[in-house]
Amino acid sequence: MYQEKAQVLWNKKEKKTCYRIGLKCRKNYLNAIPGQFVMLRFPGLITPFLPRPFSIHRLIVKNDEFSGIEILYKVVGKGTKKLSETEKGNNLDLFGPLGKGFTIFDEHECINLVAGGIGVAPMLFLALKLKEKGKDMSRCRMFLGGRSKDDIICRDEFLTAGMPVHITTDDGSAGDSCLVTHPFEIEVQKHLPDIVYACGPAGMLKCVAGIAEKYNIFCQISVETMMDCGMGVCLGCAIEQKDKSKGYKHVCVDGPVFDSRTINL
Repeated sequence: MYQEKAQVLWNKKEKKTCYRIGLKCRKNYLNAIPGQFVMLRFPGLITPFLPRPFSIHRLIVKNDEFSGIEILYKVVGKGTKKLSETEKGNNLDLFGPLGKGFTIFDEHECINLVAGGIGVAPMLFLALKLKEKGKDMSRCRMFLGGRSKDDIICRDEFLTAGMPVHITTDDGSAGDSCLVTHPFEIEVQKHLPDIVYACGPAGMLKCVAGIAEKYNIFCQISVETMMDCGMGVCLGCAIEQKDKSKGYKHVCVDGPVFDSRTINL
């Protein structure tokens, strides 16, 4: 992991409250694993003073030349509002890559990805890595849900990667009007996947984990939570293990990706 000043390559509005920011950084990020994250701090900003975690959305590689990473984020508070106002050429304090990411197994071919809202952020990186590893993307499925069409992000990128995409929204403004876990379970009943990867709100993750347990499918989930340090020092991101006698894990160092059978959501 490295701490550095990262230059902003771009900061583009994606949807109503979602942005993509490109950051020029060290080539060590070529070894980053989908599901890992970075801590970003905004120089000169008093509130929030502490850095904030963001999933690595994808690596920026053009003509086999690495130039940085891209982060997909949603404006939800003072920090992300300030981030949305950051201009090309500005510098941000960047620390990473951090945490444990998704594990990709050579023997797994039928793969399901489930994302809710901004939980899609690490999933594009994962999909691109699956393709890079030679997976048959037509056998993979992306289940992408949101409250409305404004929360549906990256659909075209998943399709370009060769992955069929199932869209759902709570209000029916895009795709099917239902929770994303509904078509996911229907697909599981038709074609049992080798593994499921998921990221999104706690309620969605709990439902996905329950479906995976019901059909005896291995499932890895990326937990979204606030962090102050990203290194296990502040102990503010504790999550209870299923086996309560083992105490707690910490999302920043033991995760953010966990075997869904090992933690309480």
